Amino acid sequence: MKSNKHLNCEHCESRYKSIFCDLKGEQLDAVNNNKGCNIYKKGQTIFSEGYFPLGLFCINSGKIKIAQVGDTGREQIIRLTKEGDIMGYRALLSGEKYSVSAIALEDCSVCLIPKEVFFKVIESETSLSMQIMKLLSLDLGKAEHKITELAQKPVRERMAEAILFLKETYGTESDGKTLSASLSREDIANIVGTATETAIRILSEFKSDMIVELQTKKIKILDYPKLVKTANIHD
Repeated sequence: MKSNKHLNCEHCESRYKSIFCDLKGEQLDAVNNNKGCNIYKKGQTIFSEGYFPLGLFCINSGKIKIAQVGDTGREQIIRLTKEGDIMGYRALLSGEKYSVSAIALEDCSVCLIPKEVFFKVIESETSLSMQIMKLLSLDLGKAEHKITELAQKPVRERMAEAILFLKETYGTESDGKTLSASLSREDIANIVGTATETAIRILSEFKSDMIVELQTKKIKILDYPKLVKTANIHD
């Protein structure tokens, strides 16, 4: 990790993708003048499970996984984040320790807004408070969906849905088919909630069925309608 002192909130493109998009004036200055920005290398930890939060993390660039380690020592990826997203808000608002860790999936730039500054800003900005409430509600909905999915969906359907989720979260490269994210088979297994060996086997089946093409850590979607059908997603 190294410091990145040249990021200015007013000229930050990621700000317009985040909950801070409408922030201006004194509130924007307060965030800009008090935040700290760092660059993390792939694999580095931004914050760790079991520690109390010092502030709110805002992603300027890069991709980060939010993960939790279970009683068996196995990692479960709870969420994937990208530029413009914020992290650590649930623990910050509840005053509890982090129940998850954040690890860089690639080199990334992240800003930390001290908790005192963040709380002062949300006290004066009603719209920001509503945005936070919306995020918490969405998180709860996703958690409920994940619990149901793990309990009821076969792993093959979960794998197909995970690939669609990656496409929705990170988009695709210029060909419109290759996912714009490089993930290890272990990471994919931890998103799906299965063993790495099982993830490898199912991805190989998808390849044989001409649903996807595997390129080291890249996945190229060859048959999108078939992938959706395999995921068994209903509107």
